[in-house]
Amino acid sequence: MQDDFVSIITPSYNSQRFISQTIESVLAQTYQNWEMLIVDDLSADDSNVIIEKYIKKDNRIRLIKLEKNSGPAVARNRAIEDAQGRYIAFLDADDLWMPEKLQKQIAFMSEKKLALSYTAYDLIDEEDKNMGSFKPPRSVTYKSMLKTNSIGCLSAMYDTKYLAKVYFPDIIKKQDFALWLKILKSTDTAEGLTESLAIYRIRKVSVSSSKVKNSLFVWKIFRRYEELNVVKSIYYFIYYTLNGLLKYKS
Repeated sequence: MQDDFVSIITPSYNSQRFISQTIESVLAQTYQNWEMLIVDDLSADDSNVIIEKYIKKDNRIRLIKLEKNSGPAVARNRAIEDAQGRYIAFLDADDLWMPEKLQKQIAFMSEKKLALSYTAYDLIDEEDKNMGSFKPPRSVTYKSMLKTNSIGCLSAMYDTKYLAKVYFPDIIKKQDFALWLKILKSTDTAEGLTESLAIYRIRKVSVSSSKVKNSLFVWKIFRRYEELNVVKSIYYFIYYTLNGLLKYKS
């Protein structure tokens, strides 16, 4: 583990349309002590050709190829296995970071000695049109997270100095929500920067696009991974569903 070194975890599947913008947003960071681990999940397009061109220009970018299509949890976990950084950050292959994202977030975590942090983020569509923003609360706890996922994966960063490496549960949807719950059970709170330091792309077709299927996976997490009884599961599921409907209303 290299002190103050950041490992950026990027799963990639048929990402040729947006991956250049994503990589460029990392290259533009004012904080430059990083590695970017891109894990290809058996793409059928030319995304790897694009990625390999960037690798030739900057050896901080690495490409790991999975032998079979396995989903984002497996892809992210494969990158975490190889990660050399003290800090683990996440950026999907169609999302973006603001230039000062890493610099401000690492300073924030260092000052407050945080195991897990996050930031606000803006939203855009597939044509880069602004779709608003999400402002998270300044802090979250395990119980508050059960009621709503306030941490956008593209904004999250955890410190292996306090947590060691923590891996995603191998589920198709909501694996990031399950990971934050896992981390929050071992630390009192996570804190966030309310400044928008990332940009989340809302896509018409994505793993996270179906609200009904997402709800089913939330229920699965409550029952199987958090081992909540039926009454508690119903209680938190109702909160989660209502908060989900209101999440981006601002």
